Amino acid sequence: MDLSNLKPAAGSIKSNKRIGRGQGSGRGGTSTRGHKGAKSRSGYSKKVGFEGGQMPLQRRVPKFGFKNINRKEYKAINVEVLQALAEKNNITVIDVEVLVNAGLASKNDNVKILGNGTITAKLEVKAHAFSKSAQAAIEAVEGTVVKL
Repeated sequence: MDLSNLKPAAGSIKSNKRIGRGQGSGRGGTSTRGHKGAKSRSGYSKKVGFEGGQMPLQRRVPKFGFKNINRKEYKAINVEVLQALAEKNNITVIDVEVLVNAGLASKNDNVKILGNGTITAKLEVKAHAFSKSAQAAIEAVEGTVVKL
């Protein structure tokens, strides 16, 4: 065996259809495009979402709501999570960096503290926003709240 007698496996190579080469070829005339209509014409390309003239899905479905471009997204963290974090790591100051290191937020997140659960440790909490209940809960155990 050498390079001069290599060839593909039998049946793996098909010759392409030679279209539009006269009536005798069997593929003349309409050249496999059928009769008339947009698809038989040269330069035809179907628009994305075209459904043959039927009202397309993106126009049938009603639109509602809007996106507020001034919306601020916050990563929500409850005070019970702060309590567990303070007990586990034996810390009194909780800021965004501590939360990032604990895997509770990413470094680009805005953090909001929510008031679900109970808190017993006296903590200094630094975050971007606080709910009223969270702020009350932290201050009830003589902790401090610092908005960033």
